[in-house]
Amino acid sequence: MKNRIFWVAAVISLILDQLTKYWIVQNFELQESLPLLPGIFELTYVTNTGAAFSLFQGVGWLRWLSLVVSIGLMAFAWFGPVLKSIEQLGLGFILGGALGNGIDRFFNSCVVDGQVLTCVVDFLHFSLIQFPIFNFADVFINLGIICLLITSFQHQPPTSDKRG
Repeated sequence: MKNRIFWVAAVISLILDQLTKYWIVQNFELQESLPLLPGIFELTYVTNTGAAFSLFQGVGWLRWLSLVVSIGLMAFAWFGPVLKSIEQLGLGFILGGALGNGIDRFFNSCVVDGQVLTCVVDFLHFSLIQFPIFNFADVFINLGIICLLITSFQHQPPTSDKRG
């Protein structure tokens, strides 16, 4: 299978994201918080109608963006070139995160100010710095971006231009 690391990273990150969200929804009430490191980090169940870290709140096209990104990444991994391992890992993490939040956006809805919107389940809360609450899909998307940044800074051998 071409780009095997990509597919494995995508599947593992998607499963981890969906299992943790399922666990939160089954064991917490909305807005309930469980301090793991009191005053520093807790699990807090909230819904988010926006993108990563609560950006673009209430925007309906995010579900379609998740779908387009997911299809594009899968097509690239299937039909494109064999990628370096770290590129596969990065793109796989991004796919897993996009699918994880995309699934939420297609199947979860919440009411905000009397309006029914699509939303994702968020629960990772660094309260010490009042960072927006997020989920593992967001973590994987950011890890994927870091992997791609690492590859972009790696030394590339110069190409020889043999024009006349």
